[in-house]
Amino acid sequence: MKQFNYICLMALLLVSASASSASKSKSATKSKPNILWIMSDDHTANTISSYQMRFAEALKTPNIDRLANEGALLNNCFVTNSICTPSRATIMTGQYGHKNGVYTLWDDLRVEDETIATLLQKNGYETAMIGKWHLHTQPQGFDYYSVLPGQGLYHNPVFKESGTKWTKGKEGKEYEGYVTDVITDNSLKWLDERKGEEPFFLMLHHKAPHGLWEYAERHAHLFENETIPEPKSLYEDKSHRSEGSKAFGRDMLNLSQRMYDGKRGKDYPTGKLNIEGMSDKERIAAAYQKYMKDYLRVVTAIDENVGRVLDYLDENGLAENTIVVYTSDQGMFLGEHSYYDKRWMYDESLKMPFLIRKADEIKAGTQCDDMVTNLDFAELILDYAEVKIPESMQGRSFRTNLVGKTARDWPTSMYYHYWMHFQPSAVPAHFGVRTHDYKLIFYYGRGLGLNGTTEGWESPLGWELYDLKNDPYELNNLYGQKSYKQITESLKEELQNLQEQYEVNINHFPELEKVINENWNN
Repeated sequence: MKQFNYICLMALLLVSASASSASKSKSATKSKPNILWIMSDDHTANTISSYQMRFAEALKTPNIDRLANEGALLNNCFVTNSICTPSRATIMTGQYGHKNGVYTLWDDLRVEDETIATLLQKNGYETAMIGKWHLHTQPQGFDYYSVLPGQGLYHNPVFKESGTKWTKGKEGKEYEGYVTDVITDNSLKWLDERKGEEPFFLMLHHKAPHGLWEYAERHAHLFENETIPEPKSLYEDKSHRSEGSKAFGRDMLNLSQRMYDGKRGKDYPTGKLNIEGMSDKERIAAAYQKYMKDYLRVVTAIDENVGRVLDYLDENGLAENTIVVYTSDQGMFLGEHSYYDKRWMYDESLKMPFLIRKADEIKAGTQCDDMVTNLDFAELILDYAEVKIPESMQGRSFRTNLVGKTARDWPTSMYYHYWMHFQPSAVPAHFGVRTHDYKLIFYYGRGLGLNGTTEGWESPLGWELYDLKNDPYELNNLYGQKSYKQITESLKEELQNLQEQYEVNINHFPELEKVINENWNN
């Protein structure tokens, strides 16, 4: 009997210890912050009013601005390859495209690769991906996903849902309504229905404001009687540019013709532009006004829906323990250099908006001027989630930067590489280095046999150098000027150092290696 009582006592002690351990484990998990990652597509910082840039008066974004007012705004956040799929792959993996295999728009994210989602899921987070995915393969590391096939539709969109067979086609479940509203609806529904036992990681990815800028019907007359201010470089004389860039790019004159000819059916999605009898300058001006009004209307819907999500967090007691990020997968040209689209290393395309709120840590109204890239995003999130950052990741967490404690060895330069030498986009392949004060770009103009690049198209080679302090709009290429010789040599040395640091596989491409060797000192 004594032996039986002893065994019972020990069993009770073990159960109690186990329960205590489970309770501590659960408590530790619950103390971790929720993470809400809101990302749009092609949204430039120019059209977020808290950035106080040229559209600050034309468009107000009060809901996105809340994150700047209540948290931090990054002034020098850059993309490492300004095109959707490669940028998203870098955000997920913390690696450059030459490491994760996503060089171009047509490359797939490997399903076996470790990502922020797989790591957070393994470490106690309930995870979801809702909206634009655009990485082709089935999303991994998510307890739930509902993603647009490819670019997706603006109106009555179709979504591929977890629990159904994954295909690369356009099959899926159709939702009635405007895509930005639907993505938000589905995200709030997921938040409502989750168990609530574990912290959540929700990637809420908007399709907007990607072209062709189909706005919600409720915004059809927004900005109708306004004239949107033109950028200084809308009619830029590109004679200062190198041969590698000056004759290329998706420009506003081209866009005016697309708007006139129609696209996706009888008319341009938001109405045909009548440019008959106009001069080239008049066509550019007309296309710019239409483009900007369509774009700003689409951005307005994003801001409204960010407000819905922030209100939900407030109303459900989640705001204090939820980190909220708003960013885009890259920047975007809004008439600067007479361009629309992205891809180039010029700042309008290179700069990303990034706003973050963490109520218990980041001081309200913080502005961070340190240089950050999308290579660093995954590491930041893992740092907040107290998850070990894999050695395979190439960036660094900037958590301490956001509270004013910048490491002495924090990078003061960044490496950019656009690999997708695709003739219809009219943007030649190039790489370069940007510091706080200067930018050096080399256009090598070769596809190198990469997925989706244009075989046989070889564009001219060229170097460009910009003094960003004296020429922030990049309207004066200084490459080859004697007074900038020392700066040029220093930047080339930094460029080589960055390529070595990030293990850019130049020697894997004999054609590129040959071009570099022959033109490095030109």
